[in-house]
Amino acid sequence: MKFSLPCVAALFAATALATPVSNDVLEKRDVRGHYTVSGLGARKQSILNAGGNTLDIAIAMLEIEDMNTAHYPYGDAKTQDAANFGLFKQNWGQLRVCASRYGFVGQPEANWNNGAILNSNVKADIASRWDCQRYYGYDKWFAGHRNGASGLEDPYTQDILNYKASVEWIQQQIDSNPAYKTDDTRFYVEVVAI
Repeated sequence: MKFSLPCVAALFAATALATPVSNDVLEKRDVRGHYTVSGLGARKQSILNAGGNTLDIAIAMLEIEDMNTAHYPYGDAKTQDAANFGLFKQNWGQLRVCASRYGFVGQPEANWNNGAILNSNVKADIASRWDCQRYYGYDKWFAGHRNGASGLEDPYTQDILNYKASVEWIQQQIDSNPAYKTDDTRFYVEVVAI
C-alpha cells in the first residue's frame, strides 16, 4: 500500500491534534497553579457531603473560581440546550437526555429553565452529572459537557482533550494531599478554547 506525502502529512496532523496536552506541556506553558479562595473549603465539603468525589470538585473548581453558582450569569448567559446550570455548568441539552434521577430525561428544549434547580441543589447536581457520565461514558461525557452536541459528534477534538486533561490534573492535585479536599486552595488551569 502506497501513501502520498500529503496523505501522510494529513494523517500525522490528525493524530497530533487528537493528542491530549501532557502535564509536561502544561507546566512549560505555565498555565496552571493554585491560590487561596476564601470559603472554598466549605464548598468542597458540600460536594463531598452530598456524595460527590474529587473529580466533581475538580470540575467545579475549573468551571467556577469560588465554586458558587450565584457568581455566574443565569444559564451561563445561554438559553435552550446551551444553557448551563449548577457547580459543573451542565448543559440542558445533555441533562434532558441523561439526567434521570431528577426527571430531566425526555423534557423538551423549551423547558430549559428547569435546569436551574442544579444551582441550589448540590445533591441533584452531582446525581445528574453522574447519570450523564454513566449514560455517555467518561470520554463522551466530557465532550458533551465541553462542546454540547458538536462535542458528542466529535468527542476527541484538541479542545476537549485539553479540557479533560486540565480537570484530571486538578483532580490529581486534590488527591495528592487530604487537606486539599477541605481547605481553601483552588487549583486552576487556563483552558483556552481552540
